[in-house]
Amino acid sequence: MDKHKTPEDICTHEGDEYEKYLGAVIPPIFQNSLFVQPKGKPYGSNGYVYTRDSNPTIEVAEKKVAALEKAESARGFSSGMAAISSGIMFHLQKDAHVIAVKNVYGPTRTFLEDYLPKWGISVTFVSGEMVDQFEKEIRPNTKLIYLESPSTFVFSLQDLEAVAKLAKAKNIPTLIDNTCATPLFQNPLELGIDMVMHTASKYFGGHSDIVAGMLVGNQKDMEKIQMEERALFGGNMDPHQAWLLTRGLRTLPIRLKQHQENAMKIAAYLENHPKINRVLYPGLKSHPQQDLIKKQMRGFTGLMSILPKGSDQDIMNFVDHLEYFQTGCSWGGFESLVVAISVGMEPELAEHVGLPLGLVRLHIGLENVDTLIQDLDQALKQIP
Repeated sequence: MDKHKTPEDICTHEGDEYEKYLGAVIPPIFQNSLFVQPKGKPYGSNGYVYTRDSNPTIEVAEKKVAALEKAESARGFSSGMAAISSGIMFHLQKDAHVIAVKNVYGPTRTFLEDYLPKWGISVTFVSGEMVDQFEKEIRPNTKLIYLESPSTFVFSLQDLEAVAKLAKAKNIPTLIDNTCATPLFQNPLELGIDMVMHTASKYFGGHSDIVAGMLVGNQKDMEKIQMEERALFGGNMDPHQAWLLTRGLRTLPIRLKQHQENAMKIAAYLENHPKINRVLYPGLKSHPQQDLIKKQMRGFTGLMSILPKGSDQDIMNFVDHLEYFQTGCSWGGFESLVVAISVGMEPELAEHVGLPLGLVRLHIGLENVDTLIQDLDQALKQIP
C-alpha cells in the first residue's frame, strides 16, 4: 500500500509496522537506554545504539508527525522548549541576528531576548502582519526568521508564503511554531517555510499527561539536529513520552473536530455578549486577516482570547467564578482552561510583548458545549 495520505489514516497507521512488532496493533515501548550490538558486525549495524540518539518507539511518533506535516523527517524532543531552542541554535552562530514575531510563546521570547545575547546574538521583534516589516529589519548577519502563526494570545497571522519567498531570496532560513494550527489545519512547509516546531504537549498529546516537542523538516537537517543539538544538549524524547504521544495522535483528527465545533459556538456566543469588548479567534468573520486565514489555514482549534469589559478586579472576579474552566497556562488537552495573561500587567510590559491589557485566554475543551456556555454566562454576571 502507498504511504498513508489522509490525516485520519496517518494518525491511525503510519509507522506502526505490524510485521516488525510481531503483529502488535500497538507498537511496544522500548523502555531501554542501551542497544547491545550484534557480534562480528559493525557497531550500530542494527540501527540503534543509545536512546539519547534514537529509539524505535520514538521513531513511530516521529513518522506520524512528519507525514502529517508532509515532511521528509521529524525528530522528537523532551519538551517544546527543547525543540524550540535546538531548532533556533541549529541555525545560529556567534554574533548572528534573528528576526522574530513579537507575540511568540513567552519562554521562546525569553530565550531569544535574554539568553542568546550571551553569544552576541541580537533579536529584532516585529508584529509580523506585513511582509515589509520583516524586509526592513534584515541585516547582513540575519541568520533566522522565527514565526508563530497564529500567535497563541492575540491570534495574529503572518503571510507564510510571502515571508518564505522573501527569506529564500535573502538566503535566510525560516522556522515556525505551528502548535496552534496543528498540521491538520496548516502546513507551513508547503508554503515554503524551512522548519516547523510543535509543542507536542498540546493537541498532539491531547490528554495533559506528557511534555514533549517535535521539529520537522528535510532529512538532511533533521539528521544533523539529531546528532548535534538533540544528542549534545540531551533533549531527546523519552520512549514512554513517545508511546503516549502516539496514543494521543491516533485520536487527533476527531478531537480537533470537536474542539473546533465547541470553540466556534462559544466564540459566536461571546462576540455577542454585552460584557465582552472583543473576541480574538481566527474562526470568526470579524478577524481582520480573513483573506490570509482563507489562504493558508483549513480550520481552527479550541484556543481563543477575549477582552472583557470592566476593571482588572471585575475581570478577575469573572475568572475566579468559572467552574468548568480551570486556571492553567497550558492548553490542547481535553479540559477547558482560562488564564488572565495581561490583567494587571504594567502597560509598558504589555506594549513590549505585544499584548492588550485585560486579555483573558480560553482553551475550549471537550466538555458539553452548553455546559461551557452556561459556565461562562454565570461567571460573566460578576462583571457589573
